Amino acid sequence: MVVEQLIRAAASLRDDVIPISRSLVSEGSVDVCYNPLAYAWDAHEAYLRRMGDSGARTVILGMNPGPHGMGQMGIPFAATSVVRDLLGITGIPVNQPEAADPRRPVVGLEYPREEVSGTRLWGLLAEHYGDIEAISSNVFLVNHCPLMLFSGPRAANITPDKVGGSTAQTLLKRCDQHLREVVEAMEAERVIGVGKFAESRAGAALANYSVEVLGCWHPSPASPLANRNGGADWRANVRAVLP
Repeated sequence: MVVEQLIRAAASLRDDVIPISRSLVSEGSVDVCYNPLAYAWDAHEAYLRRMGDSGARTVILGMNPGPHGMGQMGIPFAATSVVRDLLGITGIPVNQPEAADPRRPVVGLEYPREEVSGTRLWGLLAEHYGDIEAISSNVFLVNHCPLMLFSGPRAANITPDKVGGSTAQTLLKRCDQHLREVVEAMEAERVIGVGKFAESRAGAALANYSVEVLGCWHPSPASPLANRNGGADWRANVRAVLP
């Protein structure tokens, strides 16, 4: 089954990035590194079983977990209401990161704050397709990098494109490999990168594949494009590339 291939690929990525995450911290590239695939594995596996075997041929590729979304729940572009009401994933305990930082607590599926990027993207998919069965038969969401990275006195969220050095490059290459595994397992025909970084990683990783790589604007509330015209321009931009 496709879903079993996705689970094996995610588990392998989960384990392979553990020493990489430790190296990023020990060498000073970042101050704190969380691996949601480890501490929220049960929720992530539930997501893969919910979404991964419905025949989708389009992969929507995010960059890495957000502190209020996948970082809490292990699910790409997670938002508390989305995970509960749309995906129907509830009652799954989430553990704690290997080196938890009190400035970045992990609550799990009952996290009290919504991830805006998640509510926007999943909300658009629900408007476009309907229920979760219809969504999962058309698209599958995955993040390129599974790690959540923090630095500075306030443990600011750092995106992978802002981390330099050979260890960071090793991380990104391993993530490229995982993307190829996902594409192969799903026999994907199209990858949509959410934001320029995800689009560029997909283009490079899949250069030798017969896969169409497209991009769309990121739904982050920090993005002027996502907020323009009350979000109408962003919604149109994403709808233009959805199957």
